Amino acid sequence: MEDVNVIKLPSTEERKTAKKRTRAPKFNPKEEEEKRRRNVQCVSVLGEEDSSVKLLEELVFGAEEQLLDRLGEQEDAAEQTGSLLVEDGDHESGESEAEDAACLQRRPIRAAAWVDEDDNLEEEVDMKHRYRRDLIRGDAESTMTKEKLQQRMREQFQKAMGGTPSWAESSVKKKADDDDDDEEDEDEELLRRTGNFVGSSDSLPSGILRMKKCLHANSARPSEDRLTTVQFHPSAQVVMTAGLDQSVSLFQVDGKTNPKIQSIHLERFPVHRAQFSVDGETVIATSLKNKMFYVYDMMEGRVTPVHTVRGLNEARVKEFSVCPEGGTLLLTGTNGYLHLLTLKTKEVVSSLKINGDVSGVAFSPDGSKVFANSEDGEVYVWDLRSSRCVNRFPDDGCVKGTSIAASRNGQYLACGSESGVVNIYSQESCLNSANPRPLRAVMNLLTSATALTFNPSSEILAIASRADDEAVRLVHLPSLSVFSNFPVSKRKIVYRASCLDFSPHSGFFSLANNKGHAPLFRLLHYKDF
Repeated sequence: MEDVNVIKLPSTEERKTAKKRTRAPKFNPKEEEEKRRRNVQCVSVLGEEDSSVKLLEELVFGAEEQLLDRLGEQEDAAEQTGSLLVEDGDHESGESEAEDAACLQRRPIRAAAWVDEDDNLEEEVDMKHRYRRDLIRGDAESTMTKEKLQQRMREQFQKAMGGTPSWAESSVKKKADDDDDDEEDEDEELLRRTGNFVGSSDSLPSGILRMKKCLHANSARPSEDRLTTVQFHPSAQVVMTAGLDQSVSLFQVDGKTNPKIQSIHLERFPVHRAQFSVDGETVIATSLKNKMFYVYDMMEGRVTPVHTVRGLNEARVKEFSVCPEGGTLLLTGTNGYLHLLTLKTKEVVSSLKINGDVSGVAFSPDGSKVFANSEDGEVYVWDLRSSRCVNRFPDDGCVKGTSIAASRNGQYLACGSESGVVNIYSQESCLNSANPRPLRAVMNLLTSATALTFNPSSEILAIASRADDEAVRLVHLPSLSVFSNFPVSKRKIVYRASCLDFSPHSGFFSLANNKGHAPLFRLLHYKDF
């Protein structure tokens, strides 16, 4: 008895007797044309027959088996064509990629599939729309052509992106950029092979001075009264401040905390001026109302008052300068006198006399000559070895002189006047000419130029006036132009500056103001202290 739940599979005999799929005959154009003609005749009578839909499908698509066979033939033909292409590619594998690229370039460019005639019309676009207002550059551009609008949008995009992005560049431009990169690589290789024969310039650029504001140099001990002196140590990373609060203080300069090293108090002695000796081992300090001064020996920690100076006939001594040769001071007296004093014996060895009162003195780099600015508007040049005046000339346009400074490289001489004008001369012309002309007249100060200082590299001249707040400027000497970014601050920090100084390698700049502070700035162009 057979199991009714078992599904029988078709027998192998039936499968064997199944009709095999035959291939369609090969394509013959004449036969196809004749067949198409007969089909047209049959289509005309489709409406009269009941099987018209089926007949139409057979006429258009053919029988199902014939359609499959025809598709199979097309696949075989494609495989044969692909194999031939592969064989040809293997045969020509030695051809270079440059030849392939040339063939692609010679291939004709296909025409556009559709051309809209309206695109070629010069249609005016309304630019007053809120989405296009930012592209207008004037009231006359209320309307704009499409081409011009596209160009304007392209320019705005490039401005926002900082130039044309790499993905938007044409292939020709990209190739040119690649060639430029190759040239740069060759230049770098050349620099690597030539060593230090080719290098970048270390000169200070003009226009903008790269600097950073630091903590006040005397932030560990601000002065209780007006600061009169700020000076950097000639060899150590130390700065000194002194003022009318009767104290002299030393601070270590690191730009972050500036810790205090030492502070000394001078009883009933408001300090008018303090200065390091040439070797940096002692500090000399003078006051306002007497001729006594103090000598502070930092090595021994001893403060010595000097009450009398042999040969000095002055009621008081305020201004002085340390001679570059060391061991001597040049005291500024009254009635145009200058006294040369030795620290070893505390006596005057020679005196110089000019017409009018002395408003400032400056030494030549070797210390052999001294430039004295007179309140009468004249500049005197003295030879200290012979105590003889070697030149005398009027400061151009000056009515009353107030300050003077000389650069350390022997190139420049700066003279300040009561009107605020600072004339910059060549030292060579000041030594040899009876009427030298200034290289530049700096007119950025509106009040009396009371302080002038050159930096050690003779690239910057600092000028200031203690008669007004924020009246400090820095001059770029190679171009004789003023830096535009100093002083720039949201709030006042400079105030009325009475003294200016640079560190030994120009890494720092500081000044003394009337608020008891010594603002400190880091000049980023210079790497050392």
